[in-house]
Amino acid sequence: MSQQVGALERFSLRCCAWSERWIPDAYVFAVVGVIIVAAAAIALGSPVTQTAKAFGDGFWSLIPFTMQMSFIIIGGYVVASSPPAARLIDKLAAFPRSGRAAVCWVAAISMLFSLLHWGLSVILGSLLVRALSHRDDLDMDYRAAAAAGYLGVGSVWAMGLSSSAAQLQANPASMPPALLQITGVIPFTETIFLWQSMALTAVLIVVTLVIAWLTAPRMENAQTARRMGIVAEAPPVAPTMEATRPGEWLEHSPLLNVLIVALGAAWLIQEFATKGPALAISNLNTYNFLFVMLGLLLCWRPRVFLDAVSRSVSSVSGVLIQFPFYGGIAAILVSATGSDGQSIAHHLSTFFAQAATRETFPIVMGIYSAVLGFFVPSGGGKWIIEAPYVMQAANELKVHLGWAVQVYNAAEALPNLINPFWMLPLLGILKLRARDVIGFTMVQFIVHVPVVLFLLWAFGMTLEYKPPVMP
Repeated sequence: MSQQVGALERFSLRCCAWSERWIPDAYVFAVVGVIIVAAAAIALGSPVTQTAKAFGDGFWSLIPFTMQMSFIIIGGYVVASSPPAARLIDKLAAFPRSGRAAVCWVAAISMLFSLLHWGLSVILGSLLVRALSHRDDLDMDYRAAAAAGYLGVGSVWAMGLSSSAAQLQANPASMPPALLQITGVIPFTETIFLWQSMALTAVLIVVTLVIAWLTAPRMENAQTARRMGIVAEAPPVAPTMEATRPGEWLEHSPLLNVLIVALGAAWLIQEFATKGPALAISNLNTYNFLFVMLGLLLCWRPRVFLDAVSRSVSSVSGVLIQFPFYGGIAAILVSATGSDGQSIAHHLSTFFAQAATRETFPIVMGIYSAVLGFFVPSGGGKWIIEAPYVMQAANELKVHLGWAVQVYNAAEALPNLINPFWMLPLLGILKLRARDVIGFTMVQFIVHVPVVLFLLWAFGMTLEYKPPVMP
């Protein structure tokens, strides 16, 4: 067993060393993507002026969606780092009775919470690992536990409520107009709430837990936080000290938070009562509003809430700067037409329609999306790039459009297992490097790829095509 673990560790170090040497920041990929797509449009005969206009017109087209994705991160961070959440984490950390059980417990918590909110999953998983590392009675491998805390984002997050693609397709106001014309509105009942989608998610959770159990080192092989010389501490929580000046009184009083939450709760009750739970929660604004209100309530005092928001902002920078470039890429793909009058999106959809059949579409699209996801680690932004041509191909091949979204969602999580981009908040909290974690997530990746592709194909065979529904 120890030799097997050692081999995996060596393999992870080599992978991470290659990644650190050759893979630039994700922002570079976004900019290079603009250049490649613009060059391709010009090569197909699109005038430079038309290509530039498409880029400029599309650059700000995703501002509503960019803010929505930013608030997913902020809302999840604030809720997970609130004082009540800290007490909950301490209680959760008391359950496991062995190091292996602790790793699986972290994985289960991470995956279940990721179905509710991927940002919450990463922060909560990180803080749970930190709490477990303080238990002297557990020989818990700190690296394996950290990898387990990331498995929500690396396996099933996109199959849940915070799926960027499913949320976007259910919200016509957030979609680029060109994409809306191709796909129409696809509600949650045709994506994440399909029984096929829920069955696939359940299988992935079980498979992931089994792998986490089998790969967690035991006894002398377990590298605990203490053995690694790491003192893991949670992000600082603002103290609830009394105000020392009159101007600080409202900052430290729960009065404002309570009043705002009461007002927000009244609106949420009306939304869920009039629209129904499934339709109400599929609105990304409602979803984010719910978590902001929950964060206000759990933080209790404005000062605690504001400090938590301030700590979360650094995690949003990638979304803020990259999504406008993704909007520009999407606009060039669908708006810049070549000498034959066709766009790049049309040529790509034609390729997919010719390279795949209705039966093989999930496999072809899944492989393509997973490969692209390693270079463009952004669920919502990458969907904006892919959706115009893959969904057009789905229409032409008569593939269930909601399942095409789920094919993307399931495949989107795969590269997260070996790409450290979304690991950054977890690594920062736990004081680890990507190379400490990737050895364990690499095993998950190797097993997940064939399992996911097979399930996408098998469940896709049970669904019939439905034409786009316009709002």
